[in-house]
Amino acid sequence: MPVHSAMELDLQLNRLARCVTFSNEMNDVFFSIIFGFFKAIVHLYGVVTFIPYYLVCKPAEKLKASSRIKARSVNGTPDSPYRSVDCPGGELTTALFQDECVTVDDLFCRAVKLYGPRPCLGTREVLSVEDEVQQNGRVFKKLIMGEYNFSTFNEVSEQIHCLGRGLLELGLKPRDHVLIFSETRAEWMIIAQMCLAYNFPLVTLYSTLGESAIIHGINESEVNVVFTSATLLPKVKKVLPRVSKVNRLVYMADQKKIPSHDISPSVSINSLSEVIDIGSKVSPNNSKCLKPQKNDIAVMMYTSGSTGRPKGVLISHANLMAGMSGQCSRIPNLGPHDTYIGYLPLAHVLEFTAELSCLAHGTCIGYSSALTLTDKSSKIKRGCQGDASKLKPTLMAAVPLIMDRLYKSVWDNINSQGKLTKAIFEFAYTYKRHSIDNGYDTLIFNRLFFKKVQAILGGNVRLMLSGGAPLSEATQKFMNICFCCPVGQGYGLTETCGAGTITEVTDLSVGSVGAPLTCCEIKLRDWPEGGYLTKDKPNPRGEILVGGGNIAQGYYKYEEKTKEDFITINGVNYFCTGDIGEFKTDGSLKVIDRKKDLVKLQAGEYVSLSKVETILKMSSLVDQICVYANSFHSFIVCLIVPNQKNLCKVASEIGLNGMNFKDLCKEPKLLKEVQKIIHDFGVKSSLERCEIPTKICLCPDSWMPDSGLVTDAFKLKRKNLEEKFQTEINAMYGSS
Repeated sequence: MPVHSAMELDLQLNRLARCVTFSNEMNDVFFSIIFGFFKAIVHLYGVVTFIPYYLVCKPAEKLKASSRIKARSVNGTPDSPYRSVDCPGGELTTALFQDECVTVDDLFCRAVKLYGPRPCLGTREVLSVEDEVQQNGRVFKKLIMGEYNFSTFNEVSEQIHCLGRGLLELGLKPRDHVLIFSETRAEWMIIAQMCLAYNFPLVTLYSTLGESAIIHGINESEVNVVFTSATLLPKVKKVLPRVSKVNRLVYMADQKKIPSHDISPSVSINSLSEVIDIGSKVSPNNSKCLKPQKNDIAVMMYTSGSTGRPKGVLISHANLMAGMSGQCSRIPNLGPHDTYIGYLPLAHVLEFTAELSCLAHGTCIGYSSALTLTDKSSKIKRGCQGDASKLKPTLMAAVPLIMDRLYKSVWDNINSQGKLTKAIFEFAYTYKRHSIDNGYDTLIFNRLFFKKVQAILGGNVRLMLSGGAPLSEATQKFMNICFCCPVGQGYGLTETCGAGTITEVTDLSVGSVGAPLTCCEIKLRDWPEGGYLTKDKPNPRGEILVGGGNIAQGYYKYEEKTKEDFITINGVNYFCTGDIGEFKTDGSLKVIDRKKDLVKLQAGEYVSLSKVETILKMSSLVDQICVYANSFHSFIVCLIVPNQKNLCKVASEIGLNGMNFKDLCKEPKLLKEVQKIIHDFGVKSSLERCEIPTKICLCPDSWMPDSGLVTDAFKLKRKNLEEKFQTEINAMYGSS
C-alpha cells in the first residue's frame, strides 16, 4: 500500500473515532439530561404530594403495625413455647367456624348452604393442540385454550354425593382406603370432598413419584380403590401386578371408555362419570354413608420422600380443622369475592389446605398447571393467553422456584432494554422500595411501571403466599414491589397440616416466616452439636418444635419414626421438625438452618447447604443448584442447572460461539469463567470463604419432579442427586 494511502486511511480512522466518541458523549449528555429531568419531576411530585400521601397512606400506622409484637414466650423464658398474641384468650384455636363445623365435610356443607348458586370449581377448555417445531428440530405440543367453565357449589355437591353413593353401591365400605393418583384438577378436589364426606380415608401420592415409591405407598396404605387420570393410567397399570388390595380403578377422562382387557382380572375399571351415574340412580335415603367424626382419619398424606422413603402422615379431621383455623386468620377478608388459581400439586399439604380453606369461605377455584400458568408458559401457543391472564385470580400460592424464575425473568427483560429504560425502571424500583420501607406506596409508579409486571399473573392478585422452601429476601422484596401486593412466607410441614407460621400482610420486613399461627405454639430445643442454644444472644436459637391440635397422629405403620418425631410436652403434642430457628424480638420466627443440611468440613467449619443454595440461586446464571459437602474435604462443590440464555451470553463474551448447549456445559474454558462469576457473586453476597463452592459442574437438563431429583414442590432430593451425579462429584473432589 502506498505511504500516502496509509496516511489517509489513518486520518480517516482518527476522524471516525472522534465522531464515534463525540456521538457517545452526546448520547451520554442526552441520557443525563433526560434522566436528570425525570428524577427532578419525581422529587418535585413527591414534595407536592407529601401531605396528601401522608393522609392517605398513614405511614405511622403502617410502621406501627409492621413492628408490633406478634408472639410472646408463654412463660417469659426463651426455652418456653411462643404463642401468637392474637390467640383468643391466650388459647389455641381448634376449628374454623367452631360453633357450626366439627369436620372438614361440615365446612363444605356450610359453604353449599351459603354460596350454592355461586361458581365453585373451574376448568379451562382446550380448543386444540398444535405441534410447534423448534430450531433444533424438537416438536412441542402447544395448546390453544378457551374460557373457564365453572360448576356451582350446588352442582359440585351433587357430583360429590352421586360419586359417594356410586362407590358404596359398587361395594366400597366406610373407612376403606381410597387413593388419588392424579395431577391437580377439579376432579381431584371433587373426589377428595367425597372421601371426606363418606368417611373413606383419602390416600395421596405425588403423581411424579417413581414406580417403587408408588408400589410402596399403595401396598403400605392397603388401598382398595385408585382414582387416576387417563394420562397416568399406563403408569398405574404397570404397577397393578405388584400391589395387593386394589380391586377397582377409576379414571378421569371425558372420552370413550378405556378397554380393560390389559387390566388384572381381579381389578374392575370404570370411568369417573360411570361411577357418578351409578350413584345418581341410588336414593340418598338408601345410602350406607357413615358420617365421619372429628377424630377419624381424613387423609393419609404421603410425603415426597426427599430424605428417604415416602412416609404416610395420618391426619384427622380435627387436625385439618385446627390447621386451617390458624392459616385463615392470616388471610384478611377471604370470601366469595376472591378467585384462587390452583396449579400446585394437590398431593402437597400447602395446596390441599389452601383450596379447602378457599372453598370453606365461598372462594371459587380455577385450575391451571405450571405449564399453562402464564402467557409465556411452555405449553401455551405464542399469542394466546395463559391461565392467569384469563382467570385474573386475586389469591395464589407459589413455591420459591416459581417466584425466583419470575424475579429473574423480569430483571433479564429490564437488563435487555435500552440504557434509559433500564435506568428509569431501576430508579422506580429503588424509589418504591424506599417508600414501602417507610410506610408509603407509589400509586403513579404502580400504574406507569409495575402494571405490566402485575399483568403476568392477571393483574388482580391481592395476596400471594410462598411455602415449601426458603424464599430469598431479594425475591420476596421484588414480588412485594413489582406485583403491588403483600407476598408472605409460610412455614409448615405435612406433619403439622401445613400450619406453623405465616407472615402478616402488614409486616413490611422480609427474611422471617412470621409468628406462630393461632392454632399452634412453637418452642425451640437446644441443639448443642450444631451450636444452637435457646440462651444464645441476642436471640434464642434451636430446633423448631411445633405443637397444637394441628399436629398429625403419626406415620402409618412406622412406629419407630413416629416415636422419634412426635412427642408430648406438658400435655401438648409436638412435631420435631429438624429445622433450626431463631425468634426475633417481635416474636416472628426465622428459619436459619436444617440439621441434615449442616455439614462439618475437615477444617472444622460448619456449612449450611440450604443457606448457600438460597443465596447462589439468585445469580442470573443459576436456574437450579445443589451444594454438596464432604466432611473429609475442606471445601464444598456444587451442581448447577444453568440458565441457557445467560450461559450462552457468557460463552459468546469469551469467544465460544456455535456450540450446542450440552457441549457448552462441559467446556473447561466456560466452566472456569462461570466458577469465577459464582465466586464473585458469593463474595458480594457476604458468604464466608468456606461457603463458596470451589468446584462446579454444569448440568444441561433441568431437574423436574418426574426425574426423581426434586419433589413436586421442587425441593431437592439430595440422596437421589448424589447418586445420579456421583461420578461428577467424585471428579470435582478428585481434581482439586
